[in-house]
Amino acid sequence: MTETQYPWTGRGPIVPVIVIEDAANAVPLARALVAGGLSALEVTLRTPVALAAIEAIANEVPEASVGAGTLKVPADAANVKNAGGTFAVTPGYTQAMGAACADVDLPLLPGVSTASELMLAYADGFRFMKFFPAVAAGGIPVLQALGGPFPEVSFCPTGGIKPATAPDFLALPNVPVCGGTWLTPKDLVAAKAWSAITKLALECQALAPSNS
Repeated sequence: MTETQYPWTGRGPIVPVIVIEDAANAVPLARALVAGGLSALEVTLRTPVALAAIEAIANEVPEASVGAGTLKVPADAANVKNAGGTFAVTPGYTQAMGAACADVDLPLLPGVSTASELMLAYADGFRFMKFFPAVAAGGIPVLQALGGPFPEVSFCPTGGIKPATAPDFLALPNVPVCGGTWLTPKDLVAAKAWSAITKLALECQALAPSNS
């Protein structure tokens, strides 16, 4: 696979990584992010309402490409697909997870943090991967090093990236997009401050080098 086959291509330099605690917030939050120019949304499967949130966004915010993060077992793939998810993101990679996503035609962004994990996903045909946890796993120097033997592989680094450091990651030739949690702060979501979240999303447009 190449990155152009994934639903988040061209939908903003940052993929918001979202934890939904209250399903009622899913749709207005998604609309706020889309209004700010970020329409690829990763809802993590870390709460009991995550699948309901994905389904609500898929049904009520057609401008968004909503997917799921933190898939950990193969059964998660069918659940995400049935909820209307258009992509999946895993913290690591197993062949069983890759097969489960392929079986339901769910594009997968497999997580890797070492060259050995990268080679496992590479052998299964993946050329676009999540680098996680980006900062803890070595950050930019590791991504630069991996670019030597794997120049055809691109990454979406996630984990520990902030607005101040995102431009440095996005400046790498093998990083077309980053994942970020800072776009949906718990306090703003709890306050239903949707306009403030739209503002954060708009500010992300300036993070990509091509837009600076």
